[in-house]
Amino acid sequence: MIFIKKFYHIIEEKINEAFNKCGYNLNECIVNKSNRKDLGEYQFNGAMALAKEYHENPVDIANKVVNVLNEDQFFQDVNVAGPGFINMTISNEALINFTNIDDYSYPQNNKTIFLDYGGANVAKSLHVGHLRSANIGEALKRLCNYLGYKTISDTHLGDFGRPLGLVILELSKRYPDWLFFDKNYNGKYPQAPITNALLEEVYPYASSKAKEDADYLKEAQEMTTRLQNKDKGIYDLWLQIMEISKKDIKRIYDNLNTEFDLYKGESDATYCVEDLLKYLDTLNIVEESMGAKVINVSEDADKKEIPPMLLIKSDGGILYSTTELATIYDRMNNYQIDEIWYLSDKRQELHFTQVFRAAKKANIVKDTKLIFVGFGTMNGKDGKPFKTRDGGVMRLEGLLSLVNDECLKRLNDNISDNRDSIAHDISIATIKYADLLPNRETDYNFDLDKFCDLDGKTGPFILYSTIRMKSLLNKAQDISYHKLIKIKGESDREVILKLNDLDNILQEAFNSKSLNAITEYLYELTTLYNRFYSENIILKEKDLELQESWLYLTSIVYKINLILLDILAIKVPDKM
Repeated sequence: MIFIKKFYHIIEEKINEAFNKCGYNLNECIVNKSNRKDLGEYQFNGAMALAKEYHENPVDIANKVVNVLNEDQFFQDVNVAGPGFINMTISNEALINFTNIDDYSYPQNNKTIFLDYGGANVAKSLHVGHLRSANIGEALKRLCNYLGYKTISDTHLGDFGRPLGLVILELSKRYPDWLFFDKNYNGKYPQAPITNALLEEVYPYASSKAKEDADYLKEAQEMTTRLQNKDKGIYDLWLQIMEISKKDIKRIYDNLNTEFDLYKGESDATYCVEDLLKYLDTLNIVEESMGAKVINVSEDADKKEIPPMLLIKSDGGILYSTTELATIYDRMNNYQIDEIWYLSDKRQELHFTQVFRAAKKANIVKDTKLIFVGFGTMNGKDGKPFKTRDGGVMRLEGLLSLVNDECLKRLNDNISDNRDSIAHDISIATIKYADLLPNRETDYNFDLDKFCDLDGKTGPFILYSTIRMKSLLNKAQDISYHKLIKIKGESDREVILKLNDLDNILQEAFNSKSLNAITEYLYELTTLYNRFYSENIILKEKDLELQESWLYLTSIVYKINLILLDILAIKVPDKM
């Protein structure tokens, strides 16, 4: 990964040069932020590792290096502490020169990352369980794009399994006169009177009945097989259900600022299932097990049992794992991909482990990396699964409406224009920031009052502060500010130092596939800026060089906030 503004890299290069000048060869040079600001802003601990190799006291090694570093005007002070810790404070001049580079772009590279997220099920309501996949996936995609990677995103709809068999079966029970269910009909099928409201009512009913009625479940399984065999009438009705449901799913995702390049699903891979099965048969890796066909994916290094991947059921039906493997087979045949990231509930890890191993064992995937990005669940304020007041599963639109109403209620009374639009932007920021704040693998509780607050680690706090920066810059339109000239004291210096952490933060987020580093950084940078803002009356500052420096610094923080909020798929309203 190439980073343009590598502040830490500059320090590390200088340390490497100093060690070499003193006759030492560093195998690795990693500079960290110091937790003792009285000693320095940055710290390097490599002298201890060299002591044994060179048979010298680590303090003596560190002192030699410090003497060299103190000759460099890049540093204000370099000292040794403890058993050989090298502490560094950067000079104002170096900070000013680096901040004035003001280049936060990244070059394009030739890697393509395919992101599979969203995971909505056709003919079913999106519920709060779909939120994290959409939010984390969209933000990771935008992060990859910002860092110069090419991306392809696919929501990978659940559209060809038993849920659809249940829906079509129940429709056949309620509306037996529909031509779709007449096996002797050979004409053109009319538009069915299907609505999303009907689908959302039918599926829960059919799902519940199948759990209680074994005969009904068997009929649903048979209907699913007919659908997967593309039986005339059944398949035609499915096409109409798909069109209606996909349109509604896209509407909700659009509302969340979540976009996909592809709206494909399980069904799109079924055309190559037959070819896949023929190919697998030539490899002699498919085994019989109680009438079913499986692929053994266990490995000698496994610390726990990894069951075989079930490929074909004993009744000849295909499973989710079958279409998952077929989807990889299809993607590798149609796209040039370096990595595929699968975002799903962390409880699905075993499923993806089985599929990934099967893909590798079958040589479907060679150099392409398959990466499972698991995430925890969002719960209610009480720590229990998020429910409606009547105890049902909270629909995603219900949550969006709930948060939107709260944000509208808190909106400044002086705002008369575009109140609904502004409240919408704030509500999406509220939800996304809260959802991306914890590490992705962590379960968290959604507290409406807490996350809508203007104070604390919240989306509204970040938005309000960012809007205030923009307001200040608008008021300073007649003032020229093009660079940082001087640093007054601790508060503006702390903001500059925090800006220099940006590259490390982006790299951490990319490597961990989690956005919490970015959300934490946004909060810390914004908090430091607010402290600086409260201590200085920028527009009334009489020292014009200082005023220009402060306005320029404000413009940089504002720019970084906009960049990071856009990565998180959060829009900034004009006012709030």
